[in-house]
Amino acid sequence: MGLFTPTYYAKSLYEIPISFYKENGIKILFCDLDNTLDAFYEQDPTEKAIKLVRELEENGIKVIITSNNHGDRVTNYANKLNVICHYSSKKPLGYKLRRFIKSNNFNKDEIVMVGDQLLTDVICSKNTKIRVILTEPLVNKDLPVTKVNRFFDKIIRRMMKKKLTKLEVKNHE
Repeated sequence: MGLFTPTYYAKSLYEIPISFYKENGIKILFCDLDNTLDAFYEQDPTEKAIKLVRELEENGIKVIITSNNHGDRVTNYANKLNVICHYSSKKPLGYKLRRFIKSNNFNKDEIVMVGDQLLTDVICSKNTKIRVILTEPLVNKDLPVTKVNRFFDKIIRRMMKKKLTKLEVKNHE
């Protein structure tokens, strides 16, 4: 189960207080897009996403959208938020993300990834040796390609239920 165990768990990205990031030395947030930052069918950032990203960046936390989705979708969304992105990330493989971290001279100790999938986001963070916050998906709908992962994800989450509640990110403010 270690491969699937996130560093932290939060019901939603939107419930994580800014103080959590500061208390844990996090300066860079690798944020999954689909069903973590916004629903997969949102082409433009929602007001909620815009507000969160502004608040994070005002507090010195750089947001980088890290997605397996294709370049046009991710780049257009990221440009509207005025953040950089890393698309076609090949999660759960970590090689592209490791290369991105190295080429940008990021300190791994200052990074946390946040995402809604065990089989992509959590495993990728383990392969990249960075911390990860697992969230629940924002909506119950998924892209067809995600449905197989989600089937296994639900089984593993049920097995890990007690462990996930112990890792919960809350009560930090």
